[in-house]
Amino acid sequence: ICAEYSRRHSYNSDVHRFFAPSFDPGDEAVTLPREEAEHLTRVLRLGVGDTVSVFDGRGHEFLARVASLVRRDVRLQLVSRVEPAAEPGVALTLAQAVLKADKMDDVVRDAVMMGAAAIQPIVTARTEVTVAMLLKGARVDRWRRVALASVKQSRRAVVPEIRMPLTLETFLGDPAPALRLMLVEPGASADVEALSVFQREPPPADAVLLVGPEGGWTDAECASARERGTRLVTLGHRTLRADAVP
Repeated sequence: ICAEYSRRHSYNSDVHRFFAPSFDPGDEAVTLPREEAEHLTRVLRLGVGDTVSVFDGRGHEFLARVASLVRRDVRLQLVSRVEPAAEPGVALTLAQAVLKADKMDDVVRDAVMMGAAAIQPIVTARTEVTVAMLLKGARVDRWRRVALASVKQSRRAVVPEIRMPLTLETFLGDPAPALRLMLVEPGASADVEALSVFQREPPPADAVLLVGPEGGWTDAECASARERGTRLVTLGHRTLRADAVP
């Protein structure tokens, strides 16, 4: 048993992981996407016979060996199935108000590491960008790259969905999950619950957690969220930075 644990522990620590979204778990081999292939050959300088890991982003992962290298085409021979890290029991979507500068990169990285099922960027009254500006600046593509890098580092086999940005009002109009929470400041108005109350409730099938921008939510946003079935909660009596809360 100890030898088997040691072998698996060594694999988890040392083997480089590659993302191949199109491969089928029933396949015997897989060809890496161009960007992943270039990383294997040019950055890591791996060669034929080297042992790697490949995952499809949907929860399947295999130990594999580099079978062939032809210019930029890398083909892997699947060796054995790997049991990936378990996903959380509650599928949690982080609905995060877009933060200034590169702070959203850190939020995406950490939320993926913690097991978020999806990340929904939202534009609020106090957000300093618009949906159009985010799309024009290709920010979503950047966040998806950050998410994939975090999946590889944290050894998840599921790549969370990084959704297209929406305004808060549009998002609140979408079909609601089993539970939707909005984190608010300690001094927010009435009808705010402590997060501890959920320890006494059965876990939902899925949930959304809304986190506001640097300036916080407006009273109108809190009221609108509450009217649509969102429960307002606080983490305690301290005011936290917007990039630390998620």
